[in-house]
Amino acid sequence: MSASSKPIVILMADDDADDRLLAQDALTECKLPSELHFVENGDELLDYLHRRGKYSQGNAPRPGLILLDLNMPRKDGREALREIKTDPELKRIPVIVLTTSKADTDISKIYDLGANSFISKPVTFDSLVKVMKILGNYWFDIVELPVK
Repeated sequence: MSASSKPIVILMADDDADDRLLAQDALTECKLPSELHFVENGDELLDYLHRRGKYSQGNAPRPGLILLDLNMPRKDGREALREIKTDPELKRIPVIVLTTSKADTDISKIYDLGANSFISKPVTFDSLVKVMKILGNYWFDIVELPVK
């Protein structure tokens, strides 16, 4: 990505504070022109996307990409993904499931629900940086996304 690129809004839904911090550090390390926002569960994710509750005052820019953990409290990633991909206003936002699960049943279910990719969370920070670089290159430099 060029330095003059407009920052891409990435919305990460993950209840683990350490994982959120690592993702933020990895994005900084790979110099993606991105604006990272966090939510901690599926309910908060949908509030953000629909600009409800604490996000109703214009503090929720539309994401160009969602990074979604599966196992979160209140509403998990599977339920949130189902709602996103059945909503005409939201279904075109790419959703990348980034989770600790490697279960075949989870992988199949997630793609059935409309996820764009399923990635098991890398174990090391260097691996996470590599994944973030690849995601940034693919989603923001290679593919053409629909206009919002």
